Amino acid sequence: MSTVVEARRPRQPWTYYLTNYGIVWLTLILFAVLAATTPNFLSSDNFRNILDQQSIVLIVAVFVTMLLISGNFDMSIGAIYTLVPLVALRVFDLSESVILLVIVGLAVGVAAGSVNGLIVTKGRINSFVATLATALVFFGIAYLVTGGTILRLSDLEIRSLVTTRVLGLTTATWIALVVVVIAWLLLDRTRFGRYVFAIGGNREAARLAGVPVNRIIFTVFVLVGASAGLAGIMNMARTLTAQASDDFSLVFTVIAAVVVGGTSIMGGFGAIWRTVVGVLFIAFLGNGFNLNGIDPVIQRIIEGLVILGAVGLDAWTRSRRE
Repeated sequence: MSTVVEARRPRQPWTYYLTNYGIVWLTLILFAVLAATTPNFLSSDNFRNILDQQSIVLIVAVFVTMLLISGNFDMSIGAIYTLVPLVALRVFDLSESVILLVIVGLAVGVAAGSVNGLIVTKGRINSFVATLATALVFFGIAYLVTGGTILRLSDLEIRSLVTTRVLGLTTATWIALVVVVIAWLLLDRTRFGRYVFAIGGNREAARLAGVPVNRIIFTVFVLVGASAGLAGIMNMARTLTAQASDDFSLVFTVIAAVVVGGTSIMGGFGAIWRTVVGVLFIAFLGNGFNLNGIDPVIQRIIEGLVILGAVGLDAWTRSRRE
């Protein structure tokens, strides 16, 4: 008679759960504090508004997560987000076709992402520097497209693309949820996703192992460009206007959410769920500030300290893993 001994996983120390799931605990604590101290925070309307407002950030952030995991940055997402709706609106003025508006907008986003990918992979220029430069180019093209004027949508029905409610949530929220699921499947359930992690962990080792490094990095840049383009189209549909600007706020918001969620800025470590929680944490923080009437200057200071803390935690946990 034989005895079967089941192998058990070694119990992880409490510090493992603290460091690896810290953003989850912080988000739950923040949620509990706001629920107990802030009127209207727990209302269903407030939660629906939070999800609707963060839909654009989520769409871009999940693919920026892949980019950071691969060890790259994209500082041009705000410029693509600005440029795409301007070009799409010009096309709509000529064609009056909503379908063509969306197709052209996504195509411009893909083209901009392709430019970034080619410069980084073929030109071998640091991604931060390369995309900072292309951001200025894209912003400049945006000003040329508009001539410095505000473009407006003549078809008010286009708002329904992002504001129609389905099961209580706006279509913008549903689009964001679909994009999140697609990004999660791509990163966690495909060979492509494994290659992204391998490149971020050790690019040269990945290359020697047969990973098509340049092709993977190029593809991730294209995905980021397409997501920024989609976000720009959705914002245009919501506001019915588009205007050229050189605003980097989307870049900082997206990167802050990804980093606060726990994705390493050094590459090789991260997850889509982390970014989703990071977006929610920053959204709850901002929502709590607004509901409590906190001075916007104080909000910026606290948000900056939160980002510094997240980066510091990343450096500490990375040193422990090594």
